[in-house]
Amino acid sequence: MTQEAERKSARVVVVDDQTVVREGIVILLGLLPGIEVVGAAGDGEEAVALVAVLAPDVVLMDLRMPRCDGVEATRRIRAEHPGTQVVVLTTFADDESLFPALAAGARGCLTKDAGGDEIVRAVHSVLSGDVGLSPGVQRRLLERLTEAGPGPVTPPAPLGGLTARETEVLLLIAEGLSNPQIARRLHVSTATVKTHINNLCTKTGPKDRAQAVRYAYRKGLVRPPAG
Repeated sequence: MTQEAERKSARVVVVDDQTVVREGIVILLGLLPGIEVVGAAGDGEEAVALVAVLAPDVVLMDLRMPRCDGVEATRRIRAEHPGTQVVVLTTFADDESLFPALAAGARGCLTKDAGGDEIVRAVHSVLSGDVGLSPGVQRRLLERLTEAGPGPVTPPAPLGGLTARETEVLLLIAEGLSNPQIARRLHVSTATVKTHINNLCTKTGPKDRAQAVRYAYRKGLVRPPAG
């Protein structure tokens, strides 16, 4: 994350159907540096309408709501307003809606007991192009991939013209690793990782990390969890 990204206040909309929870999150965010709450909504329909008017940087999105749940609202926001990122909020790290929400375009996920520092990191991470997953959520997602059997599948031929290293980077993106984490895993520089990501996106078409993850699942590089 650049210093410029850290200094700029992120304009955030909070979405939760429980008034007490929603107002509590708004109050908490109001105390955090680098966050400006510009609106709040009680369900997915309100959220989509509010994003159209306010064009926030990030939506903190509850998953389970009446009328329009967080997964559908995320899908609509990402399709209609690609400049707005979504970080979903869940009560439990093993929420069955997590994978559908990420597939719908969410760039991050936090449990509702996340602390202020964790929220700030997640918001600014998704704005800088990384994913914003709380440790508990990231651990559970990786566990689900493990439970489903071997995740990475070696393609019979170079997929989309990707090199072996580019394919490896794509798989690590699908695991939820940030650029620095990928660099440490592969023992290369962060600049090298960025180059690989730029190359694989140019070759396969994804415009951001979330689309790259969907591409990996769609092409069978990673198997979704069973059930």
